[in-house]
Amino acid sequence: MTEPRSAPALQPQDLVLTIFGAYVREPGETVWSGGMVEILGELGFSTEAARAALARLATRGLLARHKSGRLVSYTLTTRADELMTEGDRRIFSFGRTAPATDIWTVLWHAIPETRRVERSRFASRLRFLGFGSVQDATWVAARNREQEVLLLLRELEIEAYASVLVGRLSRGLPPVALIAQAWDLEAVGRNYDAFISEFGPYRKAKRRKGLDPQRAFVTRTLLLHRFRGFPFADPELPETVSDGHAQRAEVVATFDEVYSALAAPAEEHFRAVAQPVARARR
Repeated sequence: MTEPRSAPALQPQDLVLTIFGAYVREPGETVWSGGMVEILGELGFSTEAARAALARLATRGLLARHKSGRLVSYTLTTRADELMTEGDRRIFSFGRTAPATDIWTVLWHAIPETRRVERSRFASRLRFLGFGSVQDATWVAARNREQEVLLLLRELEIEAYASVLVGRLSRGLPPVALIAQAWDLEAVGRNYDAFISEFGPYRKAKRRKGLDPQRAFVTRTLLLHRFRGFPFADPELPETVSDGHAQRAEVVATFDEVYSALAAPAEEHFRAVAQPVARARR
């Protein structure tokens, strides 16, 4: 599949997590390493890049490596499963709830340099919740995210370094400068256009019927992978301050329809390639 001009470059580690999140969620479910290498090859990666991605995810504690004779397999770790469960809640609610009209969350922190790992994870998770950075340590979200942020601070054990404020914007001063500083909405619009152009045609049954299981798997995986990125970039601003609602709604409708319609052939292909032993036992 040709990469749309606005689409970010695919990274093999990120794609592995997308694939596990979509197809490997039963407790203890294993995936054959050779099958994952083949799957990543179908998505454009060399054998070396695929094997390196699996090894690095194991080093990061997101995949567990198992060996039985010459057979190597991987499972999700508990930490990875928890992150994916949280991610599913965000991904499958994104664009489906009405944005708040004037309730915003402000997060300020002074996480020390000695906690740089936690600070990096914190920033990534904040973006996934729709926060934008207005300064190095000040983040804003266009809805009430108090509970999610408190849970995140506790999880990372950095509560002592942060403060959270929740309140409404002044109705007499549109937040134009704040929005421009925190988010690149023009880039969001371009990526939405690219997504609709790439995957919109598959809303037609005739177009989907032309896909064999392998192409259905590739298309559905890239669909999910691209969609996963939108919560990081789109703050889901209310219609009163942004006109991106209709575009977002079309993207969500495209995702929901195509992801569901391609599920059966995509899963069939994944099981045949990445879980041939488990498939043979059924």
